[in-house]
Amino acid sequence: MRNIVVGAVAYLVITFTLAVLWHVVVFESVYIELGYFGNQDPKFSLGFLAIATQGALLSFLFPRFRGDGSVIREGLKFGAVAGVFLWSAHVVAYAAKAALTSIPVFIGIETVYLVLQMVCVGVAISWAHRSEGKIQT
Repeated sequence: MRNIVVGAVAYLVITFTLAVLWHVVVFESVYIELGYFGNQDPKFSLGFLAIATQGALLSFLFPRFRGDGSVIREGLKFGAVAGVFLWSAHVVAYAAKAALTSIPVFIGIETVYLVLQMVCVGVAISWAHRSEGKIQT
């Protein structure tokens, strides 16, 4: 249980920090131009809740996915699988329903963001579970 909590907290800290820096500090003008925020400010409390939920679920699922590789290798594999799922659910689905000024720019910038995020959190969650062996099913 401790490993799940540590992995979830690592995901939360990394993702929330990166999301705020990426979306509202470094690339805020790009996201405003894309119409990403609409006519209102981001709702940080809902973002925090979404990220906390994702972190708990991903950290819970990691031991069921883990192979026999190193912490980094297993983290990168897990981050890639989780990243493709999150990319399809967040980026592609949002682009399909939002009135963005440029879908290619949005998909591009969000893809780079998610790759960076999932490399970091995949390795962090793997590190949190490093004391566990591969779970046989």
